[in-house]
This record gives sequence, C-alpha cells and structure tokens, in this order.
Amino acid sequence: MKLRKPALIGAVVFTGLMAGLTAQQNTADWPQWRGPNRDAAGSFMVPASWPEQLTQKWKVNVGLGYASPLVVGNRIYMFSRRGANEVMAALNPDNGQTIWQTSYAAAVTMNPAAARHGDGPKSTPAFANGKLYSIGTAGTVTAFDAATGRQLWQKPGSSVLPMFTNYAFSPVVDRGLVIFHVGGHNQGALTAYDANTGDVRWQWTGDGPGYGSPIVADLAGTRQIVTITQGKTVGVDAATGALLWQRPFLSSNFTNAMTPILYGQTIIESGAGGQTAAFSVTKRNNQWVTENVWENADVPLRLSNALIAGDALVGLTSRNMGQYFAVDAKTGKTLWTSGPRQATQAAMVRAGDIVMSLQDDGTLVVFRQRAAALDPVRKYKVADSETWTQPALSGNRLFVKDVSTLALWTLN
Repeated sequence: MKLRKPALIGAVVFTGLMAGLTAQQNTADWPQWRGPNRDAAGSFMVPASWPEQLTQKWKVNVGLGYASPLVVGNRIYMFSRRGANEVMAALNPDNGQTIWQTSYAAAVTMNPAAARHGDGPKSTPAFANGKLYSIGTAGTVTAFDAATGRQLWQKPGSSVLPMFTNYAFSPVVDRGLVIFHVGGHNQGALTAYDANTGDVRWQWTGDGPGYGSPIVADLAGTRQIVTITQGKTVGVDAATGALLWQRPFLSSNFTNAMTPILYGQTIIESGAGGQTAAFSVTKRNNQWVTENVWENADVPLRLSNALIAGDALVGLTSRNMGQYFAVDAKTGKTLWTSGPRQATQAAMVRAGDIVMSLQDDGTLVVFRQRAAALDPVRKYKVADSETWTQPALSGNRLFVKDVSTLALWTLN
C-alpha cells in the first residue's frame, strides 16, 4: 500500500445517504476531544460500497486554528481565531450558516519554531450540560452558554506559557468539574474549575503542561485524571486533585503531545518519537504502583494519536517518514506495518471495523480493520490546505476541521 504524502488545512462534514447504508448505532454527539469517550470512536453509517468521489455540498470560512468541531444535537460548535479575536461560534450543519458567535480580544505571540502553524487555537473545546469550555492560544479559559453564546465566566491567560505551540491540550469535564492544565513551562497547574461558577476546586502543581490531553479513567477502584505533562505521566484523584502516582516521561524538546490511551486497566503512552509502552496501575498496601506491561520501540509516535480497534493499537508511526501500524494491545507485539512515506501526520477516528485517517495533505483514507492489518478501501481529497485537526464522527456524518474552512461532503 502506498499513499500520497500529506499537506492540507480545511474542515469536512461527511454525510451518508440512507439508502444502502448499514447503521452501526443511532446518531451520537461528538462533544469533546476524540469523541464521546475520548478514544476516537463514534457512530457512523457505513455504506455497503464506498463511492469513487465525494460531493461537496458547502464550504465556509470559520477562522484559523486546529480545534476540532463539536457536534451536539443540531449544531456544530467551532472555536477559532478571526483577526485579533478568539471566537466561539455555533453553526447550522445543514448549510454552515452561523447561528451565533461570541468573541474576545486575544493578543498572542507565537514561538518562532511554531509560527508556521499559525496563531489560532490548538485546543478543542468541551461541551457538557449546555455549556462550552475552551482555552485559547495564550491560555484564556472561558465558559459559554451553548444555546446563546453568552459568556458565563472567564479566567485570564498566564504570563508563563508552554515552550513552543502555546496551549494544545483539550479540557475534560467530569462530575461538575472542568479540568485544564494552565500555567506554562516548569510552572504549570493542573486545575479543576467548578463548571458552573469557574471557582477553583483543586490544583496539582507538580509539572508544566504538555501538549496532549487528559483522560478520565477508573483504575484500581479510584476515578483518576490521567495525563502526560511536560515531563511525566501522572494520575491524580479526579475529585480532589491529590497525586496518586507519577512516572517520568521525558522528551528532549518538551513536546509531549499524545493523549494517554486506556485499554482495560492498562495505560498506553507514547510521544516525542520515543518508544510506545503500556503500564498497569494498581494499589498495594495503600501505595499506588505502576508496572511496565510491554514496550515497543518499532512504532514511536510523535504528533499523531493512535487508537484502539478491537484488541489492536493502530496508528501512524513517525518512523520511515510515516508508516501505518497495528500492535497487539495485550502484548505489544507488532502485527503489521505499511510501506514507508505514507504521511507526515494523520488524525484518526474509528467506527466498528472502519478506521478513517485524515492525513495532513487533505487526503482522507478509509481502512477496514482485519485481524492483523488495515486494508485500504478508498482515498478522497477533502481539502486544499494542510489538515492537522482531529475529525469528528456523528451518525452518518464526518466532520473535519482544517486551519480555516469547514466543508460538507456527501456520498453522492
């Protein structure tokens, strides 16, 4: 399998025809980073046969940034930069028209090393209980009313920022708390705000923020926030913020950018071009313990998050200028790798045995997962500029956000 090298920036909304489609489950919302369960999996209506081409229904300019679109009910929510402002907007998915938009002034200075990525937000908002939560490029934390766009509360940005691309992690909402890793290099604070009032409920100040996003996991009977920070992988009590355990996770340039992956009671971590590894989290004699389960140096990850499909970890490794792979999630054994030079970066989502990979050149690759491999089904060109944004699945639609535009595509 040889796929074209990527380079794109746009948003795509994919809607399937009802005739000839097999519904895997009812239409579901995509309310946060990596979907309903933060694992890149969602519902999708898979066609009996994939068409040769997709049809673009509409395309609108939504502003700069890599924030994924959210899909909740009959609205799309977008977070982006327009001129000197950061903007939260609600769109009509039928035609892309704006329902409401709310903006605030957001001055930002980009590190020269990351300037080519633009000064739009890199963080995907979270939706919960009728509210939207976002963090801007310079660290401004804001809560919005999702029905009207009214700003509910806001926290100013930090004078100390992450080293390169400012803020790229995405917040998570859990049991009345919305959790951000604010602050910056060597001076971070994993912080839980009251989702309604914005009051700080707890903070953990043990490390600066990474660029990956936290997950919520129930491990050894305790609900935890698990995240990869500037130099560690940590688990803190979701209710109190108390540190439960931590492990070193260092990168030479402080660019840990992966979201931890939960597989049963195992956490899979990777990033910064280092090896991919799995570890268990247990509690013994009232002490938290992490133990290595497996390590795999063949499939290092850097900027492309992998996902779990069945009992396999599948993704795009940074080796050999981009290779797709499948690894046994139980043992860490490499099951399959594609040929080299597939893509520089890819954002992947899954529905059943279908895996979709949006490559950074605007090519959408559709795979069907087999026992130990990924079989390519179709390739579609869905944007004309670089795409680095995670797409969103919702029923018979696939939403893809690029740097500046959002488009709707259908199967005919």
